Amino acid sequence: MSTMLPVSDSNAESRPSTLTPNLRAILTRISGSARQALSRCRPWTELIDRSAFAKPVSFADATSRVRKNFSYFRANYLTVLAGVLAISLISHPFSLIILLLLISAWLFLYALRPSDQPVVIWGRTYSDMETLAILVILTVVVIFFSSVGSLLISGTMMGVAIVCAHGAFRMPEDLFLDEQEQLGSGLFSFVDRAASSAVAAAAPAIASRV
Repeated sequence: MSTMLPVSDSNAESRPSTLTPNLRAILTRISGSARQALSRCRPWTELIDRSAFAKPVSFADATSRVRKNFSYFRANYLTVLAGVLAISLISHPFSLIILLLLISAWLFLYALRPSDQPVVIWGRTYSDMETLAILVILTVVVIFFSSVGSLLISGTMMGVAIVCAHGAFRMPEDLFLDEQEQLGSGLFSFVDRAASSAVAAAAPAIASRV
């Protein structure tokens, strides 16, 4: 009487394990970019120095102050903007859960999913193009037809208003900014670096299915 030995499918076992290194790479790159951005923050006591605040004499003076202050405090301002967005999302847990589910769907159904592992929902197999189309439609519905989009827009506008108000009333005469920092500054410089790092980490998984 012969005994049947169980045979394990090495491919099936290795497919789920590929999600962990890709996700770890994305989180590592994003956290590294965030730490680099926070390390460039100016002292917060310098940001809120009450003796350096004065009413601008004109609109041109206000815009000039905002530009100079952002060149100097850009990391602090982006941190404030991110904090306002985080508070807005935390104060609306339902919208936060929806946004996290949407991000998770993009990560696990498309960005981190191996190209040779199809998406099967309720017994139906979906191709990469069908999965991408469904995710795009779902994103449009969530952003434009739910409270998530209005929450993100209102949080961003509130953060930008706080930054502009501080930049307009904070006198930049005591700030010393190198020319190289002025040339390299940009409104979303650190955000672009974090986003490009995340895209670079997810690129191999996405390119494999193109």
